[in-house]
Amino acid sequence: MNLEQLNEAFEFLEDWEDRYRFIMDLGKKLPAMPDSERVEANLVHGCQSTVWVSVDSEGGPDSNVTLHADSDSDLVKGLAAIVVIMLWGSSAAEIATADLESKFDQLGLHEHLSPTRSNGLHGMVRQVKSRAASLAAG
Repeated sequence: MNLEQLNEAFEFLEDWEDRYRFIMDLGKKLPAMPDSERVEANLVHGCQSTVWVSVDSEGGPDSNVTLHADSDSDLVKGLAAIVVIMLWGSSAAEIATADLESKFDQLGLHEHLSPTRSNGLHGMVRQVKSRAASLAAG
């Protein structure tokens, strides 16, 4: 799934209950996160659920990064999947400067997530962008 398909799905699903189910289904489709990446350094702090996010690059700052994510919460895992979809195929430099907040607003996520879920989502994004900035700097 790409960002355009994600937007189309949200437009098609008018009811937020259906959208929540869709988000959780996205989480179930995330590629499995390798156990070697489930480490303290990849743990997202400030989220009430346990969430891991890893950002890696095989090449230099302009090569595409690999994102992995997982959570013990189906909804949070789905939100992580949305972050992965939004950033898939991007370089570290592109991720470091990506405006995900406007994309979340476009999907209506902020107004339909609890404050703790919203904080967790922001923590995930901060961590991904920070790691990407480090990779971009070399």
